[in-house]
Amino acid sequence: MEDEYLDPGFFINSTESSQEHECFLRFRKVFVPCVYLAVFTCGLIGNSLVLVIYIFYQKLKSLTDVFLMNLPLADLVFVCTLPFWAYAGLHEWVFGELMCRTLLGIYAINFYTSMLTLTCITVDRFIAVVQATKAYNQQAARRSWGKAICTLIWVASLLVSLPQIIYGSVLHLDKHVCDYHGEEISTVILATQMALGFFLPLLAMIVCYSVIVRTLLRARGFRKHKSLKIIFLVVAVFLLTQTPFNLVKLIRSTSWEYHAMTSFSYVVVVTEAVAYLRACLNPVLYAFVGLKFRKNCLKLVKDAGCLPYLGATSQSKSSEDNSKTCSASHHAEATSMFQL
Repeated sequence: MEDEYLDPGFFINSTESSQEHECFLRFRKVFVPCVYLAVFTCGLIGNSLVLVIYIFYQKLKSLTDVFLMNLPLADLVFVCTLPFWAYAGLHEWVFGELMCRTLLGIYAINFYTSMLTLTCITVDRFIAVVQATKAYNQQAARRSWGKAICTLIWVASLLVSLPQIIYGSVLHLDKHVCDYHGEEISTVILATQMALGFFLPLLAMIVCYSVIVRTLLRARGFRKHKSLKIIFLVVAVFLLTQTPFNLVKLIRSTSWEYHAMTSFSYVVVVTEAVAYLRACLNPVLYAFVGLKFRKNCLKLVKDAGCLPYLGATSQSKSSEDNSKTCSASHHAEATSMFQL
């Protein structure tokens, strides 16, 4: 979104044939809008569903629940910008400079908000698992801080994203494009942004999750294996989707030679598309893995009248399931990764 539209690498390098460059332009014109619209559709449905479930069906019982609402909210704002970029990929940028700066800022803010929120979830789960008794006794106090922490996350993300907002503009090359000036946002600025908004939070996540895994392996909780599975999913998916694109951006900012390489432009477009998949995967990773969320989702479908027969078939099981859940909930709280 932010790099592929104006980079000099999209123009013909003296050592590359015009045929190769035209092939890349055709690939980008088809690939980019298709990916953006697919992510927009899946992300809009998934994140909207998560927000509806949390607002109307699922009480915010822990600090993690408050943070989990922040993730789909950020992703929902982000996916709503993708139709603009899809249109610009097919044609050109026609939405003006103010909208250009706004959408560039939204992308950056979404990335840092998600990363900082994940870091806060990690720290909260670290306290809940490693210091379970203390965390349980201070649960109400910790939950009251959730909204304030989320506000600070958005403010911090806005501040870190200011270079993209300030230097974003509409330029006319072979067509009107929206991007920020690469020479204005230097490698030092990009490296600082990624250090504060990516690598340091990632280091905190790795350290905290390592201690959490060791603690859960020593515990005798019956749900510890599921907790470990969720932990590895959280870390692995974020690494696989976000690390390649961020490293590519940093590498590309170090030398103009990369801007003039059509082959490297393929890498930018593909890794960026993979990074955007986070907006689709977050609802799965942080909500749909939870048993309670799935039950609330079924309640929503039933209340909407989509499955009127659901009540008759599930009513006989409800009392039995409730008795099992109540007896196990207290024991699971200390060792479960996400109480969803």
